[in-house]
Amino acid sequence: MRAKHYRRSAAMQQAAPFGRERFATRRYNETTAARATSHKLTNQILPRTCIVASIALTACGPSPPQPAPSPPPSQSDAIVILLRPGPAAWFDATEDRGAGIDYELVQRFAQQHGLDVKIVPSANPMQRLNDVGSGAKIAGGGIYRSATGSPSTNAAPRLYSSTYHSVYPVLIYNIDGYHPESWKDLAGESVALLADSSLVPQLSTLREAHPEVDWQLLALPTTEALISQVSDGSLSYAIVASNEAEAVRNVYLSFGTGFQVGPKLDLVWAFPATQAQLRDLVDAFFANARRDGTMQRLIERYYTHVPVPRLDAGAFHDQIKSTLPQLRAHFERAQDATGVEWRLLAAIAYQESKWDALATSETGVRGLMQLTEETAKHLGGIDRLNPQDSVLAAARYLHDLKDRLPARIPEPDRTWLALAAYNIGIAHLEDARILAQKQKLSADTWSAVKKTLPLLALPEYYEDTKFGYARGGMPVAFVDRVRAYYGILLAQEPPLKPRLKMLSDIVDPAPTSPQSDPTVPGVK
Repeated sequence: MRAKHYRRSAAMQQAAPFGRERFATRRYNETTAARATSHKLTNQILPRTCIVASIALTACGPSPPQPAPSPPPSQSDAIVILLRPGPAAWFDATEDRGAGIDYELVQRFAQQHGLDVKIVPSANPMQRLNDVGSGAKIAGGGIYRSATGSPSTNAAPRLYSSTYHSVYPVLIYNIDGYHPESWKDLAGESVALLADSSLVPQLSTLREAHPEVDWQLLALPTTEALISQVSDGSLSYAIVASNEAEAVRNVYLSFGTGFQVGPKLDLVWAFPATQAQLRDLVDAFFANARRDGTMQRLIERYYTHVPVPRLDAGAFHDQIKSTLPQLRAHFERAQDATGVEWRLLAAIAYQESKWDALATSETGVRGLMQLTEETAKHLGGIDRLNPQDSVLAAARYLHDLKDRLPARIPEPDRTWLALAAYNIGIAHLEDARILAQKQKLSADTWSAVKKTLPLLALPEYYEDTKFGYARGGMPVAFVDRVRAYYGILLAQEPPLKPRLKMLSDIVDPAPTSPQSDPTVPGVK
C-alpha cells in the first residue's frame, strides 16, 4: 500500500500568486519580465498596427465567419509583442537580449518584413488571449491549439496560423513518491492545473471522466512555478504541456513524466478575424522556415535538451551554491575582457574540471579550464593553476576560435562550433565541415556538423580528410554537456550587468593563438 502525499491547504495554494519568486528561477520571474519590456529589434517604435503575441494554452474550434479584412502591416508599422516569460518561449539571454522560440520567430518575421518590434510581458495569458480576439489589430503567438478542442462560449472570432510544433499534455509526478502509470493509480489523489491555463477548458472532458481525482486549480504565475512545486514535494501530481516539462528537465531534478493525458496540441499563432493577410504572411514565413531548416534548428535549440543524470545534475546544483560564488568574479572579469558570456565559461569550466582550480589529468592538462602546456604558451605563458589566468586565457581562446569561423555563421551555431574546435582543434572541425558539405548538409550549423564529426574516427572518411583521424565523438559529447550545464546556469544565475570599467579592470589583450596556423594545438 502506498502512502498518500501531503496536500497543501487551499489557502496556501492560492496565496500571493505573483509574489512567490522562490517558485520561479531568476530568468523567468516577474522582475525579469518587467525589465524585458525594453527589448526591441530596431531603434524606433511607431505607434501603428500592433501584433500582440501571448504565450497560452488554449482549446480552439473552427473560426466563425470573418469581418472585413484589414491590410497587412507596412514597413512603417510597429509590432507590440505580448509574451509570457518562460523557459522555452521567451527569457533574458543577456542583460539586453532575449531568447526563446517565440521570441526568435517573432524577431525573424519582423526583420524579414522590415517591421519594428517592442516586447511587453503578459502575466495573464488567458486575459491576453481574450484581447487577441477583441477585434484590435493584434496577433497572438505561442498558442496551443487542439483540433478536438471547443472554444469558450464568449470567444471572439480568431484566425490561426499553421502549426510550427506539436506537443502533448502530460501528467508529472514527484519522483520520490509513487509513479502513476494510468488514471486508476490516481484515485483519491490531487492533480493540479494552472488556474489561468487554457488546459483547464481543454481537459474539461477528462476531468468529468475522472471524478475520482481531486482536481486543483492553482493561482501560480507560470507553468514553471507549478513544476517546481511538484519537484520540491509541495505537490504530488500536476498536468503541463510536454514541451514545458522538457525545457526545465535539468533545472528541477525531482519530477518525472508519468503518462500522456490528452490529444496532441499544435503550437500556432492567433490573429483577429480581420487579419487574414497578416496570417497568410506568417504562414508563408513558417513554411519557408520549415523548408530551409530554421524551424527545426529552433525546435532543437529550445525543446531538445540533453538530460544530465540526476546524480550529476544534483552535484552541479550543489556546486552552484557552494563553489561558484568563489569563482564568479573570474568568469565575469573574462566576459568584461572578451565578451564571452560568463555563464558559458562557467559551464565549460565545470565540464572540464568540476570547478577544481588544481585539477590535473594524466594527459598533462591542468587547472580550472584544463589547458595544455602548449596552449598556455601560445596564450602568453599563463599560469594554468591560477584561476583568473586560466579562465581569461580560455575565454580569449574561445573568442579567437569564433573569430576564425566564417562571418556568415550566426549565433548560437557559431558558439557551438567554436566549442567543438575548443575541444578537438579547429583543423579537425574544418574537416568535419567539409564532410558535411560533401553530404549536402549545412556546414554552418551545429546540428549538421555534429553528425559528421564522429565520422572522423572511421577510415573510410578520415583517409580523405586533410588532417586525418580524430576522435570526433568527443567534441559532440563535450558540446552537449556544456550546453546542458549552460542551460542550468541560464535558469539559475542572472546575466552580467554592464558596468563602467575602472583602470584596474582593463586587461591587456594578450596574444591569442596564431590565426595563420590551423594546426595550432587546442584545449584538451
